Amino acid sequence: MYMEILKFNLKGSHAFFKVPEVNTYYYFTYGNIHKVALLGMLGAIMGYKGYQMEDKDYLEFYEKLQYLNVSIVPEQKQGYFQKKIQVFNNSVGYASKEAGGNLIVKEQWLENPEWTIYIQIKDEESRELAERIMARKCTYMPYLGKNDHMADISGMCIVSGEERFPKNEPADSLVPEGAVQFDWDEMTYRYEEYLPVGLKESTNLYRTHRFIFTDAEMDQCMQPVYKVEGRNLLFF
Repeated sequence: MYMEILKFNLKGSHAFFKVPEVNTYYYFTYGNIHKVALLGMLGAIMGYKGYQMEDKDYLEFYEKLQYLNVSIVPEQKQGYFQKKIQVFNNSVGYASKEAGGNLIVKEQWLENPEWTIYIQIKDEESRELAERIMARKCTYMPYLGKNDHMADISGMCIVSGEERFPKNEPADSLVPEGAVQFDWDEMTYRYEEYLPVGLKESTNLYRTHRFIFTDAEMDQCMQPVYKVEGRNLLFF
């Protein structure tokens, strides 16, 4: 079975995908772009509304794009991007109740992150998105988690993927836990992290799932694997 797929490169000087749980001192970031952040960026390209709650249960971008099937490939050997704490002032006046209204913000940013993104073209919505990206048209400026971090999108093209199970080969994308059984005997790296995959209805809080990025060989797959330009991709 063959699938038509949109492919593009996504990178930036920095990125910040805020983890909702924060401690007293820092705002932490997820280690990779996650599906909800990616859908938010794609929603900006399409002109959908983001975090402005109205009468709908879901945010517009999520309501429209939640059924997209995406695959994310970190362009970093072991899936880890360097992180650095950034300290800056928020002096808009209402940011802090302290004297002077100045708030010192400490955020953990990803340094020079880069991914290859694959999106299955399977309906009218995904086809319109592909056409916009291919034509370099966007309604709002796409960014990486926050408008301080502009997204650099390049290398847009349409490719084809063949559904097949490449036994004794590694997966090249982030893999949802439970989708693959790996042979861990000869692996050299293993990145794992709980990442948001969706939003809870009415509250819009994250639904998370554990993801794995490793060079361990796949032993058994519980969902389709697509061979795309020599890469083994799982979509979610």
